[in-house]
Amino acid sequence: MIAQTLPALVALAIATLFTPGPNNAMLAASGARFGFRQSVPHALGVALGFPLMLLIVGLVLGELFRTSVLLRETLRWGGAALLFWIAWKVATSGEAHAKQAGERPMTFLGATAFQWINPKGWSMAIAATAQFILPHDPMRTALMVAVIFAIFGLLSSATWVGLGQAISGWLTTAARRRAFNLTMAALIVVSTIELLRH
Repeated sequence: MIAQTLPALVALAIATLFTPGPNNAMLAASGARFGFRQSVPHALGVALGFPLMLLIVGLVLGELFRTSVLLRETLRWGGAALLFWIAWKVATSGEAHAKQAGERPMTFLGATAFQWINPKGWSMAIAATAQFILPHDPMRTALMVAVIFAIFGLLSSATWVGLGQAISGWLTTAARRRAFNLTMAALIVVSTIELLRH
């Protein structure tokens, strides 16, 4: 059964992890602002934090979040509010490629914790657990899902940070930096609104 569902699981991981969303916009902005090396903890927090969340949801919390409308909606709208605030901070930040005094990229723990209030993360976690974690074999199938998402999560995070760093050389004027910040902020807002519609 696991071998039969593996291609579909890989396809889901690629489609959800590489497409634009709040995590990827934040990773690109971090790559542009701080460079690849300094953004590694942020990237690892996203790439490994989400599979950890998937594993916990699949083994422990999946049914609770599927059945509790209040809990699910509170998490969804609270996470959306935080994402809108992050979009505002990105849109109004000074320079996309230069650090302000005392400014640092997101930490590993911060990025890991962010997965728990990211609406896209919850949508993906609930969908993946419902489709791929088998009730008669939850441990093995939950581990399989987490490992697949970790592998492609590492590739996706590195890609988005690298994209941000590659663009940083182009961000040499105030107008370009402003356009980049507004684009990343808009990406966060649009993806959050799209998630709230489902």
